[in-house]
Amino acid sequence: MIEYIPCGDYFIPDLKLTETPPIVKYGRMRKRFLKEHRPILYNRMTLSESLFPHLLEIEAAAKRRIESILPALVKDAGVTEELKAADPLKWVGLMNACHAQAEEIVLAELIYS
Repeated sequence: MIEYIPCGDYFIPDLKLTETPPIVKYGRMRKRFLKEHRPILYNRMTLSESLFPHLLEIEAAAKRRIESILPALVKDAGVTEELKAADPLKWVGLMNACHAQAEEIVLAELIYS
C-alpha cells in the first residue's frame, strides 16, 4: 500500500527504494548490454524489480567463473613461483594476460549473451 505525504495543496507518494548492494564492474557491463541490445527485456526487468537481483547474480557468477578458469590458464601459461622470483616483470605480464583471457571468456558466456 502506498502512503501519501501532504505537500502544500498536494499529496505526494512516499516512495522508498529497497536497499541493494552496489553494482560493480560485471553488473554494470550486463546492465549496459541489456539497455542497449535488449531494451524490452531491460524494461521488463526494471518494472518487475528483478533487474538488480539479476545484476548481483551476474556479478557473483562472473567472479566465481574467473576464479575457476584462472588456475588452469596460469598452469598452461607456465606461470610459477620460480618465474615470479626470477623474472617478476614477465610473471606480471603473464598473469595479466591470463586474467584478460579469463575475463574475455566470462564476458562472452555471461555478460553478452
